[in-house]
Amino acid sequence: MFDKNKLTGADISIDFCGYHLQSPYILSSGPLCYGAEGMIKGHKAGAGAVVTKTIRLGAAINPVHHMGTVNNDSLINCEKWADSDRLNWYEKEIPETVAAGATVIGSVGHTLKEAQAIVEDVERAGAHIIELVSYTEDTLLPMLDYTKEHVNIPVICKLSGNWPDTVATAKKCLEHGADGLCAIDSIGPTLKIDINKAAPEMMSGDGYGWMTGAAMRPIAMRYNYEIARNHPELMNLYASGGVMKAEDAIEYMMAGAMGVGVCTAGILKGVEYVEKLCYDLSKKLKELGYDSVKDVNRAAHKNFPKKEYVAKLDFKFEPFKEDGVTKKCVNCKKCETVCCYDARVLDFPKMTVDMDKCRSCGLCLDVCPTGALTAVTAPQTAEDLELERKSKEFYELVK
Repeated sequence: MFDKNKLTGADISIDFCGYHLQSPYILSSGPLCYGAEGMIKGHKAGAGAVVTKTIRLGAAINPVHHMGTVNNDSLINCEKWADSDRLNWYEKEIPETVAAGATVIGSVGHTLKEAQAIVEDVERAGAHIIELVSYTEDTLLPMLDYTKEHVNIPVICKLSGNWPDTVATAKKCLEHGADGLCAIDSIGPTLKIDINKAAPEMMSGDGYGWMTGAAMRPIAMRYNYEIARNHPELMNLYASGGVMKAEDAIEYMMAGAMGVGVCTAGILKGVEYVEKLCYDLSKKLKELGYDSVKDVNRAAHKNFPKKEYVAKLDFKFEPFKEDGVTKKCVNCKKCETVCCYDARVLDFPKMTVDMDKCRSCGLCLDVCPTGALTAVTAPQTAEDLELERKSKEFYELVK
């Protein structure tokens, strides 16, 4: 069970849509939030808020085999919305979760007709916030307009990366009065083939599914950054997509999100994993020099380049730790293996780099497991500046 008194670093509580949450981790709408029992487990594990499975006029009927792995940190699914009757959510699941002390976000989809029938009941059941989910922008906005007129609790919109212009949709939602945003929903349609059966693994009507987890994180990261950049006053933004460890959460926060959704990590590692995420986040934020989530929000924005930058990397290799005896480099040779240009040779404890071959791509740095190999960007030379000019000239030419 999460205990905030055990935090060893920064304060990880956040203010979101008028509520003070114990952590920025929001247990996203999905299998872990099947009902009160699952949502309460998430709350006890440290989730700042829990999101119900999406409530619709009818309970979902899911096909057999509707979830599978893509790799060890991503999933594919053709699971639908809540598979229990909406009255059960009003009478039992939401009230019980609220009574346990959790902040509850009621997920409502996917049409205007359904919003008209559901949102007021979700509010009466005790939900603190409503999250609207839809397949299209032209449906979401009328849902938002109706909901804002008929409930007194905050309303957030869950955006999809599958739409033509998600960032533009975010702007429209805010203009229509949304109190907050979630970006983004799962990516799809996607496909996985079971090669032993020569058939799709998902048993949906077309064999397709939707991808979640680490594989989609860079996609969701870009959307969150652009939304935050375009709306500097927006604090009620939570990111959804592939948070598997505390560092992933911090990356989203630096991009502009205040909260971060957790779903795939909790499915693969158990919802109790949220507790570890909380402690790790507090510790890592402090190590990086931040005292709170608010302090790290948008921290990366000022460092985005204003133009393409051409230069060389100045590498530094430390085979041993400060004591000169303990190995820092484990001689895995990953840096050598991934060098497409054969520019790097590791003959422990020596490393040589042919800078005439090296393109300064930086991949060797990313794969080093211990930090024995590091680099800084070298000052630009006259040759670098000329190459930069030629690159810009080329882009102008082909416009």
